[in-house]
Amino acid sequence: MQFVIIGRDGTDEDALERRMAAREGHIAAFKEGMENGQNIIGGALLNDNNEMAGSMMVVEFESREALDVWLKTDPYVSGGVWQDIEIIPFKMAGKTK
Repeated sequence: MQFVIIGRDGTDEDALERRMAAREGHIAAFKEGMENGQNIIGGALLNDNNEMAGSMMVVEFESREALDVWLKTDPYVSGGVWQDIEIIPFKMAGKTK
């Protein structure tokens, strides 16, 4: 099952510092997910000043429950970077699964 994850960063004065502290771990985890087919695409969401303000990912998991378990381990979640997370079921065009 595929999902779109939209994670919005906090807007407090320490938000960018939290993001940068967790970024290396998040990118490493994302690359690992790309290799095992769990992560399909992802990247940073930018604000009007072209600054990172969140993230978007398309992922594939057996179920929403499996996604929720995995999500707790993402450095942007455990590091308090994403303050608002939206998860939307998704079906990529042309993909039969």
